[in-house]
Amino acid sequence: MANLNFNQKSSQKKSKRRENSNLKNNKSLGQHWLRERFILDGIAEEAEIKEGDFVLEIGPGLGTLTSSLLRYAGDAGEVLSIEFDENLAKKLPAQFPGKNLTVQNADFLDFDLSKLPKKYKVAANVPYYITSKIIEKLLTSNNKPSVAALLVQKEVAERICAKPGDLSILAIASQIYANAELGQIVEREFFTPPPKVDSQVVILKAREQNLIEKFNLENNCQVSEKEFFRIVKAGFTAKRKKISKSLSANLAISKEKSAEILEACEISPDLRAQDLKIEEWFKIAKIFYSK
Repeated sequence: MANLNFNQKSSQKKSKRRENSNLKNNKSLGQHWLRERFILDGIAEEAEIKEGDFVLEIGPGLGTLTSSLLRYAGDAGEVLSIEFDENLAKKLPAQFPGKNLTVQNADFLDFDLSKLPKKYKVAANVPYYITSKIIEKLLTSNNKPSVAALLVQKEVAERICAKPGDLSILAIASQIYANAELGQIVEREFFTPPPKVDSQVVILKAREQNLIEKFNLENNCQVSEKEFFRIVKAGFTAKRKKISKSLSANLAISKEKSAEILEACEISPDLRAQDLKIEEWFKIAKIFYSK
């Protein structure tokens, strides 16, 4: 998907932002209001919302994104908005009378996703401070969304979609469970109040079978998620170190054993954790846990 940089700066849009500058926000909840309709519609499109879809919205705030989601889902669709702020949750339903909108005042991290219909979709302007926890909850649930379009800190979006050479635990954990793509860039000036950094949509499309399950099936092995991520965390504990030293130190094995495992995987001992492909982490885990 092409990256779209929405940085249009018409005087009309600047005027609107000034008019909205008196909106109150709760800084402790990471609230930054986004009201530009072309950006909000873009998020709905990136979530692939169509007539009749069931949409989960995380943190609707003032309901600006909610409006786009309801319009794209149409009369046959439904939007469930989970809002942590009690005052906002109480006010939101009155803005959309007669619409198929349910607002629940709750902490999303405590919400039971198993109650939702299969193949639901997610769209959200996510508070920066809980981005990783939200993504983890969505992607490790037994009832994952088919698509999630999340507006997050631009740097975080880039980390999630990173390639070998720039991989992190967050990137590996996300890509294990979903195909990750970068969406539109939203500059900080479009928010009220403006955050300190720009934002970007990350689009996550859940895999029918996560990559750990696929590797086990194709290689006749049984590496668990816990075992796999133990290996990954060991490699990234001191990511500036060469992978051979990191594995030796953090898996409590000898340098010779570490070198032996890497040689069997045809991985250079001079690489660093961020350089390895996800498939190479699988190979290391398989050999490490083989009896």
